[in-house]
Amino acid sequence: MMDGEALIDPFQRKITYLRVSVTDRCDFRCVYCMSEHMVFLPKKDLLSLEELDRICTIFISLGVRKVRLTGGEPLVRRGIMEFIRGMSRHLEDNSLDELTITTNGSQLAKKAKDLHAAGIRRINVSLDTLSPEKFKQITRWGRLEQVMEGIKEAQKAGLKVKINTVALKGFNEIELFSLCDWCHSNGFDLTFIEVMPMGDIGNENRLGQYWSLQDLRSWLSTRFTLRDIAERTGGPARYVEVRETGQKIGFITPLSHNFCESCNRVRLTCTGELFMCLGQEDNADLKTLMRKYPDDDSKVIMGIREAISRKPKGHDFDYSRQKIDGQVARFMSHTGG
Repeated sequence: MMDGEALIDPFQRKITYLRVSVTDRCDFRCVYCMSEHMVFLPKKDLLSLEELDRICTIFISLGVRKVRLTGGEPLVRRGIMEFIRGMSRHLEDNSLDELTITTNGSQLAKKAKDLHAAGIRRINVSLDTLSPEKFKQITRWGRLEQVMEGIKEAQKAGLKVKINTVALKGFNEIELFSLCDWCHSNGFDLTFIEVMPMGDIGNENRLGQYWSLQDLRSWLSTRFTLRDIAERTGGPARYVEVRETGQKIGFITPLSHNFCESCNRVRLTCTGELFMCLGQEDNADLKTLMRKYPDDDSKVIMGIREAISRKPKGHDFDYSRQKIDGQVARFMSHTGG
């Protein structure tokens, strides 16, 4: 039984965007996301694809208009294409505006055509460098050529590609303009993201990695004329237009200027935990509810509404005092990128 009433949090923000981590597994080990020797969850702890379909459908009935699939790497999950094809029914009946995906690009060469056929029209590809050597360094295991081939196949299949680049001090600063030029010449939108304090990544220095996007934007302004634009894509990015080229560049700034006041999203992990805020530990266990009430969606809806009633005003990420405040223990790959 679905009551259809919209999800409104305590600060009168309407929840219309659900990010779903379909797996904690990944074929890369990016240094800001995972430790090198990750221990992944046993299959029994994960939501089945049928359970993922059920919970996404419940959220859509409650006013969610956009669903983004994340991971880990979502395309390494077995059976994921069947799940996406099933979810496309919500696009066909107009109960969902967009079903999209964030990927590292490793599987796109094989799956781009199927993604387009299943109703995906826009994808985000995480890519932090154009150097094969640095790519191997940042991903530990990845091959840049494989990702580039996947991006090419995605374009051929008709998918609109946006590149997500984590700004990393001392790593990709020198590539700022080459990344912009490469995206412009290929027709890709580009969004820069500040590194977030998620999980214990061993020897990597979070504070040393942090490159404020205020500084990055100032650097961009030495070459380009940037004009703020009002465009939104349902997420946290704020966009500028480059006057000289017409290119659109986005900034996701959880540290230097948080975007919490307009937060319209929640995150569901592959284990069925609903996180109302990426930067807080509070969550609701929807997996237990779904398994306790396999035929009663109303009980699950009650659990969702109770969780939304606890959605905080914002996160506590802060690097400003030259130490990491607000760090959360779980890895980014657990909650979903």
